[in-house]
Amino acid sequence: MALPVPPPVSPMLAKLVRELPEGDGYSYEPKWDGFRCIVFRDGADVELGSRNERPLTRYFPELVEPLRRALPVRAVVDGEIVIAGPDGLDFDALTQRIHPAASRVARLAAETPASFVAFDLLAVGDRDLRAQPYAERRAELEVLLAHAAPPVHLTPMTTDPLVAAAWFERFEGAGLDGVVAKAADLRYREGERVMLKVKHERTADCVVAGFRWHKEGGVVGSLLLGLYDEVGTLHHVGVASGFSAARRKEFVDELAPLREHALEEHPWGAWAAHAADGRRVPGAQSRWNAGKDLSWEPLRAERVCEVAYDHLQGDRFRHASSFRRWRPDREPASCTYAQLENPVPAELAAVFAAGS
Repeated sequence: MALPVPPPVSPMLAKLVRELPEGDGYSYEPKWDGFRCIVFRDGADVELGSRNERPLTRYFPELVEPLRRALPVRAVVDGEIVIAGPDGLDFDALTQRIHPAASRVARLAAETPASFVAFDLLAVGDRDLRAQPYAERRAELEVLLAHAAPPVHLTPMTTDPLVAAAWFERFEGAGLDGVVAKAADLRYREGERVMLKVKHERTADCVVAGFRWHKEGGVVGSLLLGLYDEVGTLHHVGVASGFSAARRKEFVDELAPLREHALEEHPWGAWAAHAADGRRVPGAQSRWNAGKDLSWEPLRAERVCEVAYDHLQGDRFRHASSFRRWRPDREPASCTYAQLENPVPAELAAVFAAGS
């Protein structure tokens, strides 16, 4: 491709803050929960690039022709690939699209078609816009996509922090997990965390039923968390990770007593046999890294910890949670899904309409 900004491109990223930044010069957008994607169009050629600079085109063939119709002959646009389901954005459906079989990709493209939500413009024609202020890039993007039709969308944007705060609360039920703030004079800085993102954070008490060793060996890398459903089945809901080096060592001694006879009557002891019966269990093959070691060490399901999480995707934590503290005052059986806060569903149509 003979573009002023050729592939691959490492997208500009956001750093986490706990409060919505206010002040003159900020623009706010909903934070989409999908696959980050930079679209390159050069004539008839359309290429979709992922956050890790790998091609996504073969996995989302249904987007190629709509993007060809929506974009000018030569352009580079940053955005997000999402799949909208009946209850909002469906990240699980999105992950199913990363599959080596072309026949499966084609079938899912028809059954669960994806959409592309644009939020930045890197180049158009022969012009490289990365050095231009965000406000100017956004203005050009609005003109460029003024007549775009689904499945191509322009993300909503506001300069009013009160509107952004309302989005933060109202759109969560549609699967969006926060708000992104961008300074009006922000240049496009590849691979740097220079935008700001505000995400929801809640806490939950979970059963610790296993752990994984850290990749360096000898210390704990992550804790495997479980919650009970209404019939008393313990489901694997995610992991707690991101510990300091000292904390990883401490966990080794703290968890040692729970490793004794851990497989005897362990609720996940025969996880492979239950992989298809609706029970969420650890140990499945990683869809993103075929060589990644997902083996785990069982623990007697007798200890409870409090974790902070930002977003619930179906019946699991969408991202890794953060360990807060042990809860010796809680019985494992009391750690159920009933404690989790479920946001009131919101129509995705309302999200798209907010940008019109």
